[in-house]
Amino acid sequence: MAVATGWLGSWQLSRAHEKLAAHQAMLDREQLAPWSAAQLLAALAQDPALAQTQAYHPVQLRGRWLADATVYLENRQMHGKPGFYVYTPLQLAGSGQVLAVQRGWAARDFSDRTRLPQLAQPEGEIVLRGRIAGEPGRLFEFADAPDAKGAGQIRQNLTIAAYAADYSLDLLPLTVVQTDAADDGLLRDWPAPDSGVDMHYGYAFQWFGLCALVVVLYVWFQLIRRLGGRRR
Repeated sequence: MAVATGWLGSWQLSRAHEKLAAHQAMLDREQLAPWSAAQLLAALAQDPALAQTQAYHPVQLRGRWLADATVYLENRQMHGKPGFYVYTPLQLAGSGQVLAVQRGWAARDFSDRTRLPQLAQPEGEIVLRGRIAGEPGRLFEFADAPDAKGAGQIRQNLTIAAYAADYSLDLLPLTVVQTDAADDGLLRDWPAPDSGVDMHYGYAFQWFGLCALVVVLYVWFQLIRRLGGRRR
């Protein structure tokens, strides 16, 4: 038991070190020169898992918004206030490819929970700076959320596949989080990325603590108590 719990504690520490290395690599990518749309598409052709392997790599894209396909993910917070994460597809200039962009955060109207925020939707070609991301982050659900076709603009969670099916779009298998300033009324104070190592450190402490407890109990009952009984 001591060997098993000790090994589990060491395994949790190794997982923490792996996540720290991945987190540092992500922070390093954030400082790289931004990819153009052509570079992004070329990298995606070589690596279909680009959203995971190149997360946080900056991009600078030209295209136009497909404003009619805007969706709002509810119960997202910024500065401690609940609201929406706003997603709009961007049709890339030149290629015609479409990707989903997490444009920013908008406050919710609690007097009418179905009222959507009024967004400035620039027409024509725009230039967008952002960073590569994966699927939209999901919140806990007690039951399956209406992610699929016909779910409406306000949603709890969203997948790229459901988004594509709902609006008949051929979306790229990644998203982009917009980071540059834009006169559209949205906030973009995105939280810093979390390495997620605290959970592994907590589990490691528990396993090592259990390992120490097993050793102490063994020494007490199998050695000290037995030696004391023999002397008596």
